[in-house]
Amino acid sequence: MLLHLSTWAEIESFLKTSRTVVVPIGSNEQHGPTGLLGTDWLCPEIIAHEAQKRGDILVAPTFNIGMAQHHLDFPGTIALRPSTFMAAIGDWCRSLAHHGFEKIYFLNGHGGNVATIEAAFSELYAEASYAGRRTGFACKLRNWWDLKGVMGLANRQFPTGHGSHATPSEIAVTQWAYPDAIKAANYAPQIAPTGPIREAGDFRARYADGRMGSDPGQATPEKGGELVATAAAALLEDVAEFGAEANP
Repeated sequence: MLLHLSTWAEIESFLKTSRTVVVPIGSNEQHGPTGLLGTDWLCPEIIAHEAQKRGDILVAPTFNIGMAQHHLDFPGTIALRPSTFMAAIGDWCRSLAHHGFEKIYFLNGHGGNVATIEAAFSELYAEASYAGRRTGFACKLRNWWDLKGVMGLANRQFPTGHGSHATPSEIAVTQWAYPDAIKAANYAPQIAPTGPIREAGDFRARYADGRMGSDPGQATPEKGGELVATAAAALLEDVAEFGAEANP
């Protein structure tokens, strides 16, 4: 079930049977010469939408802008400051909790978001703690590649040249979902260099085409479909476990 394609009455009815909601979250940033700018939010959205077709879960609209300031020297990247990002996550959670959602599960597609999302959760918990009350809800963060079975499959599909940014696994997922948007390029070198991540100018100077340690040319829609199927099944299991957690 997709929240944005539902009516308020349908959500009110859903809340009678479940208090759990999944929020795909990512970033809009460069992904090398062939990766779509939306890759980091498209991947969790694709997986969550596939999962809701297979099981009874509710998926919220995708939070598609995140912490991407180090990619800003590549056109098309849009980034939020850490404070803005945290404030927005807080308001998403407060809004959902106001309706009675008690378990808010964030499926993330961008590693650069992790620290700030966790900090936003801590702010919400601290807000309640200092006020001497409970939040009334719990938050969980899961990167889609950390879902059960996903990384093992990706390592078998791409034993070399997987890298850490503009990876063939994430490119493959978007190729499966959007075959008409597949791009091609000649990579030089075939496997990109790797190293630290700092400010935007330093990143562009170190990684001229935007890749980090990856060879996205290995991606295929077929491999993406395998990844989506594995991730969607694991997501349903993970969300069910989270939803079943007892509230003390």
